[in-house]
Amino acid sequence: MLAGAASFALPSSVRSQTDVATDRKGDTMRLRFIFADQDFTVTLEDNPSAHDLVSILPLDLTIDDYSTNEKIAHLPRKLTEEGGGRFGNEATGDLCYYAPWGNLAMFHGPYRWSRGLIRLGRLDHGPAPLLLRGEHPLRVETL
Repeated sequence: MLAGAASFALPSSVRSQTDVATDRKGDTMRLRFIFADQDFTVTLEDNPSAHDLVSILPLDLTIDDYSTNEKIAHLPRKLTEEGGGRFGNEATGDLCYYAPWGNLAMFHGPYRWSRGLIRLGRLDHGPAPLLLRGEHPLRVETL
C-alpha cells in the first residue's frame, strides 16, 4: 500500500520506459522543434500515432496560437488514430494530436482531454517556449 501511495507523490513528468516511444535500437525517441528563437525537445509516447508522426519527419510547418492555452500546427496528412482513447494526467507541456482536424496541439496552459485528442509526448523542459505569441515557421525533426 505504501508503494502505491508513493507513486502518487511522483511528479507527472516521471515516466517509466514503457511509456515512451523507442526507436529500433531501443532508445527513447525525441524530437526537436524550432520556431522563431525557440528550440526545444519532446520525448515521445510509445503509441502508433507518435510512431506515425516520426515516419513523416522532417517537417516544415506553421505554428500559431489557438485559444488561450495552446499552439497548433497542421500536418500534411492525418496520423493513425490506432491506440487512441481517453488518457489522464493532462499537463502543460503535452504534445498531442487532434485527429478531427489533423493537427499537432502543444499545450502551454491547463487543458482537459477531449474526444479525438491523442497524447504524442511531452516537452522535456516545460512549456515556456510555447509562450511566444504569433504565427511562425516551425521545423520538426528527429534528434
